[in-house]
Amino acid sequence: MFIHRRRGWEIPESKVTPEAAALARRAVLGGAAAAGVLAASPAKAWKLFSGSGEAGPAADLKPINAPRNPKFEAGRALTDEKEATTYNNFYEFGLSKSIYESAAALKSDPWTIEIAGMVKTPRKIGIEDLLKQVSLEERIYRHRCVEAWAMTVPWTGFQLSDLVKLAEPLGSATYVQFTTLADPKTMPGLRQSWYPWPYTEGVTMAEAMNELAFLSVGIYGKTLPPQNGAPIRLNLPWKYGFKSAKSIIRVEFTDQRPVSFWQSLQDSEYGFWANVNPDVPHPRWSQAQERLIGTSAVAQTQIWNGYGPFVASLYTGLTKERLFA
Repeated sequence: MFIHRRRGWEIPESKVTPEAAALARRAVLGGAAAAGVLAASPAKAWKLFSGSGEAGPAADLKPINAPRNPKFEAGRALTDEKEATTYNNFYEFGLSKSIYESAAALKSDPWTIEIAGMVKTPRKIGIEDLLKQVSLEERIYRHRCVEAWAMTVPWTGFQLSDLVKLAEPLGSATYVQFTTLADPKTMPGLRQSWYPWPYTEGVTMAEAMNELAFLSVGIYGKTLPPQNGAPIRLNLPWKYGFKSAKSIIRVEFTDQRPVSFWQSLQDSEYGFWANVNPDVPHPRWSQAQERLIGTSAVAQTQIWNGYGPFVASLYTGLTKERLFA
């Protein structure tokens, strides 16, 4: 007998945006032909549908279609696409939330990712070659910023664990560190020399292998726009958003805990773990509630952003760690 176990973030289905409404837009954009190409070859779909890499508006993005994984429904309505693609933190392009115009200068084609550190064979791999070796899917994830705002976004990508397996890390590697693009020619924010560029983030190997950890190459049925981390970014929905590195160019396996970008700036405010917890305030504001971008709604923050059934076991016994700072 099938027993349905709720995961804790569900709301009544009547309050969720109907799937037909969410998918209608992408059907117009992509059509059956797009879906058919992607099903046959993710890398071919990327080549056909990705942007040129030249500066341009979000309207230049191309359709990228993948089957939705129903296991990862977020339990609340999707954030409007315009809101999610024009309200962004990407300090390389400036301190404002409205950096989408300046971020259009980012060139994401061609794109190469370096696999480094404690691996069987350090190497570089182009994103097209990487996509030949994975299967894309769509997941709807909650996104919770440490600044106490939140979104609900449909991401297209693949599990981080797939990349870990392809990298063939040594058994002694216990952490994964991500380094993002730092291009002075296109990123005016790099002139702020007091920041420790390039942007880096890290997770434990156990976190990297968790099924929730996701590498995204698309959003709302299209390739990622620059301001959302084109052409490939990390999504860790149970952690505050600054852990989800954008525009990744290097993945390093190490036995030393990484000191991340924000942690190196202010360790008392931004710790390594950064797991969402309503009961542990940021030193300058409460984390008990979150503002849903694009609406006037305020929601109660959930421990691990509602993803406890997936990740709680990762932190058993770590009572002396500052898990939520």
